[in-house]
Amino acid sequence: MPIRFMTAGESHGPAVTAILEGIPAGLKLDVSLVDNELARRQKGFGSGGRMKIERDSVQILSGIMEGETIGMPISLLVENLNHKQWKGKETKAMTAPRPGHADLTGAVKYGYKDLRPSLERASARETAMRVAVGAICKQFLAEFDIKIGGYVRSIGEIDASLSGSNYQSRFESAEQNDLRCPDVDAAEKMRARIKSCIQEKDTLGGVIEIVALNIPVGLGSFAQWDTRLEAKLAQAILSVQAIKGVEIGDAFENARLPGTQAHDAVLLDGEKLVRPTNRAGGIEGGISNGQPIVIRAAMKPIASTLAPQKTVDLVSGEARETTYERSDFCPVPRAVPVLEAVLAITLADALIDKLGGDSIAEMKSRFAALKEAKLSDFDLDNQPHIFW
Repeated sequence: MPIRFMTAGESHGPAVTAILEGIPAGLKLDVSLVDNELARRQKGFGSGGRMKIERDSVQILSGIMEGETIGMPISLLVENLNHKQWKGKETKAMTAPRPGHADLTGAVKYGYKDLRPSLERASARETAMRVAVGAICKQFLAEFDIKIGGYVRSIGEIDASLSGSNYQSRFESAEQNDLRCPDVDAAEKMRARIKSCIQEKDTLGGVIEIVALNIPVGLGSFAQWDTRLEAKLAQAILSVQAIKGVEIGDAFENARLPGTQAHDAVLLDGEKLVRPTNRAGGIEGGISNGQPIVIRAAMKPIASTLAPQKTVDLVSGEARETTYERSDFCPVPRAVPVLEAVLAITLADALIDKLGGDSIAEMKSRFAALKEAKLSDFDLDNQPHIFW
């Protein structure tokens, strides 16, 4: 069964919820690890006032018995502590859309009588549930030694220097500061830049890199357009609020190079085929090639700014300035665990599709039998063939 999940809930409603289907039976689930991921999502320099209110903790309502998954849908709930400040209170009409937000497009599409329903559901509060779902998928992937991590590469015009470090050390170093940047010097420059942005009543975006390690060869397919692994990953990444660009491997740099310089040579190390580089980002022809899957996501500066922006009042038809809705000044550090989550969900689905089976035990035996791109894995007969 493929991974399927659905989230529900509004930013200031009683709770946000999710139903996750497709996790096989027999996975020992540590709920504290789910809460740890939710806590990571709430931490990051540049976050707004709401993160001082919420203390996210997941309630698992089904699909788990005696600490193990039973192969049935898993239902999750996280309460919105901020709801009590809104419950039963009259809220001022919102009639002037913020540029870059879903206020205007949502009202046109759904015919709302107020702009607030758009922002309530379009809000990044929804990502709390994707992080919870992703935390379960991370635990599933860990059964096969697949690791997911991420870090900030840039905020505004400040770039991190990451040469000479391996991915695991970057994951660990990133969690040592509230910028989630492995480069300590760059992190301090980012902090200063965010502070100046706050003084300017503005917002900042940046670039996040997420990586999956120990991926087997053969996830995804080129058989159809919607089975290509990079296509599924791109959709998942771009579905996260404020993410407007995605790059797999060195895609944009490769676009500037001739083909002889843009690809990863295939070499032989004993019996195993290896690559000295990973410019493809771990995916060739829509299929994982066994190298780390490397993705970079561009996050725009979010739409809610303390400094007013020009807009139009949709009731009076007059030009006016936007009214501030509480938000982060720089959500980039907090977005790292969100992007890790959607990567984990997509890869868990691809692995289940590859292995089949209804239980962890069944899948592990099949995983052990997967090909590794060694010479002995191929069944080429070295004979001429007539196709069609």
